[in-house]
Amino acid sequence: MMRVRLFLLALLVLASVLAAQKITQRSVPNGFQIAAITPDVTPAFLHSAFVSHQLNIATHAASLIELNDGKLRAFWFAGSREGAQDVTLRSAVFDGKNWGAEQTVINREQTQQGVWRYVKKLGNPVAARRADGTLVLYFVTVSLGGWAGSSISFITSHDEGASWDTPRRLITSPFFNISTLIKGTPFSYADGSLGLPVYHEFLGKFGELLRLSADGTVLDKQRLSNGKLGIQPVLLITDSEHATVLMRHTNAPPKRVIATRTQDGGQTWSVPTKLTIANPDAALTAVSLADGRMLAVLNNLEVGRHALSLMLSSDSGMNWRSVYEFEHESDVVVSVEQFAQRTAQLAVASDANVTDGAAFAATAQRNKCPALCDFEFSYPYLIQTQRGDFQLVYTWNRGLIKHVQFNHAWLENQLQEKHIKDTP
Repeated sequence: MMRVRLFLLALLVLASVLAAQKITQRSVPNGFQIAAITPDVTPAFLHSAFVSHQLNIATHAASLIELNDGKLRAFWFAGSREGAQDVTLRSAVFDGKNWGAEQTVINREQTQQGVWRYVKKLGNPVAARRADGTLVLYFVTVSLGGWAGSSISFITSHDEGASWDTPRRLITSPFFNISTLIKGTPFSYADGSLGLPVYHEFLGKFGELLRLSADGTVLDKQRLSNGKLGIQPVLLITDSEHATVLMRHTNAPPKRVIATRTQDGGQTWSVPTKLTIANPDAALTAVSLADGRMLAVLNNLEVGRHALSLMLSSDSGMNWRSVYEFEHESDVVVSVEQFAQRTAQLAVASDANVTDGAAFAATAQRNKCPALCDFEFSYPYLIQTQRGDFQLVYTWNRGLIKHVQFNHAWLENQLQEKHIKDTP
């Protein structure tokens, strides 16, 4: 019996070593792929509306992807509360004017059946497109414990999200394959492989980059930070060799956005540093513009998530200036009555189709008012479409997903107005 146990232990050790070698063996990237963006010459506009319309639930962590016909598809999770077993991944399509009805993409039980293991909860759906055009939805799954025990599962679609294949697990670590989560926008390397910004939360909090082959196998994993310095990385590509990663602050004050950079197409990354932008340990999002400037959307605050700001950098992300505030509410808790009144007003202002904000206010109140209430606008996700405009989604008071779209002309108007106001 002892010999059998030793033999099995040896097999386990050998399997772990081989798996570790497969995961950690470096397949050096050969630079980044630059997205083709058509110059936007449309008149200035900014529009907003709610993506989700199911009320009296908790809703969070939206993402976006552009479809082949130019429409947008959004994904998010919703249920009785974050982490509950009834949480499902939801989706809706935007035709350029209106959001269609939301639909359930997958639930916990369906995920269990596909990955052949117990699944306790779902979270953070992020969509990507492989080089062959396949749509892939990556999402967080937890079997035991909290989010630190997460792994990533995924489903694929060959009809732009109308139907999905059986879920599978993404193998990112040879040791139990736990504590890999996703939030940031996927990107492409020059060779067509897919880049996924991910992060780790077990016995440390740090950002990582995964590089995936055409069939979805992990080719490479790179560490972006160490210890408990930053999570939820977002990658901004300047050109094929230069890129900047911004990360959510998770360490000691002062609470600032964390940044690291590459000058060799992602082969090596600089030591992470703190920028001047405040970050209250909250997710952020960003995109690079064709002229080299960068846009970011985040809670530019030391504490709280009651304001959501658009910021711009003209020097490769070293310095940032505030351009616009999509939301800005009280930084102190308010009474239930005050909260209900204000969120009803915000709901009507957010969506032209909402004429009575009471039900929307009640949904926000359910999630943000245990006794007193605080406002929350969080987890932004920003993309630039191939036609050049900008599409943003974010969590609105934990009860709804809000969509804001704007274009270059509107952005330049805001910059001009800001310049005039700042000039004595």
